[in-house]
Amino acid sequence: MAKGVEFVGGQDNIITNIKPSTAIRHNYNSFSKMCHETQAPVIITKNGEADLVVMSHEAYQKMMARQRLGQMLSETDREIASGKPMRDFEKTFSDIKKRIENG
Repeated sequence: MAKGVEFVGGQDNIITNIKPSTAIRHNYNSFSKMCHETQAPVIITKNGEADLVVMSHEAYQKMMARQRLGQMLSETDREIASGKPMRDFEKTFSDIKKRIENG
């Protein structure tokens, strides 16, 4: 793999860039471009140790949306397991369609 890039396991199996803090200070534009192009988090090191994680705003928004969706699905799983009555699919779909059509 390229220098400064490490494979990180887990659900997403993402590639994470690792850069020294000087990468931002010396060439912000290039650093920003890399963040936007890769859409992956960049670990910033200070004195050889991981210090910060930086990512584009778009990548952050997507990550937060996935997290919120995961939380909603977990909550729904708990409700199903507890026996809570679920909403009717047709009614729910109809309500969502009306909301989309009205604005």
